[in-house]
Formats: sequence, structure tokens, C-alpha cells
Amino acid sequence: MDNGSEVIQILLAEDNPDHIMITKKALKEAGIVNTLAVVRDGQEVMDYLRHSGPYVDKTKSPKPGLILMDINMPKLNGIEALKQIKVDEQFRRIPVVMLTMSKRDEDVVRSFDSGANSFIQKPVEFDKFVEVVRQVGLYWGLLNVNRKE
Repeated sequence: MDNGSEVIQILLAEDNPDHIMITKKALKEAGIVNTLAVVRDGQEVMDYLRHSGPYVDKTKSPKPGLILMDINMPKLNGIEALKQIKVDEQFRRIPVVMLTMSKRDEDVVRSFDSGANSFIQKPVEFDKFVEVVRQVGLYWGLLNVNRKE
């Protein structure tokens, strides 16, 4: 019986290997049990969502219930990927959290204007980052369900 409370897939879009490792560790420390897929640029985000390139197998690239996305990535930056996600009928309801080191006001404004659901600045201190990740997980993991379409 499907009660709609399945664990949602998180898609992390981050090009910095250190930030990927720290995010994975923070998710674990925060007790977040969601499965995590990692892509390294905005074009990979779109390939993952559209099941193209290396992500053709839908069983290995399920539709995420949450996207955590950095702004500054190669090929297609986070803002441009966000815009493509939010204009596509298949993907626009997926919550996108811009998770970035950027402290620029224009990045915040551009993110929300492009359809971001939230904008979170990554704290430098690991314990503060764990707490931010815990709050993200509590909010998105407990209040949102991954609806099959």
C-alpha cells in the first residue's frame, strides 16, 4: 500500500568535490536518510531529469523530490538550470534549494526570480552546515512527498 510517505530522492548539483563530500557528511550527521544522487554541472542536472546521456536508465536516475543546487557551476550555471526546470511542466513542481557559498544579494534575487523555493548560504563552519542541512531535511523531507506521475 502506497501511503505517499516514501523516502524522496535528493539530487545534489555541485561541482566542487570538497563541497560534495562535506554535504554528504552533513546529510549523514543530520540523520537525513534520503537517497542522494550527485551531478556536477547544470547540464548534468538537465540530463538527469530528462534521462539523457549517462542518465538514460530511469531506474538509476529516478525523479528527485528535492534538488539542492549550487549557483556557480560549469557548462550551465545553477540559475540557468533552475530556469529550465521551472518552465518545464514535468519538473517545475520539484522544490529547488539554492545551496551556495555566494553572499551576493543579486544571486538571491536572481534565484527567487527564477523560481527557487529557497536560498541557503553554506556556512563555513561544519557544525553550522550540519544544522542547516538538518533544517532543510526536516522541512523538505517531512513536509513534502514525492508524488508518482
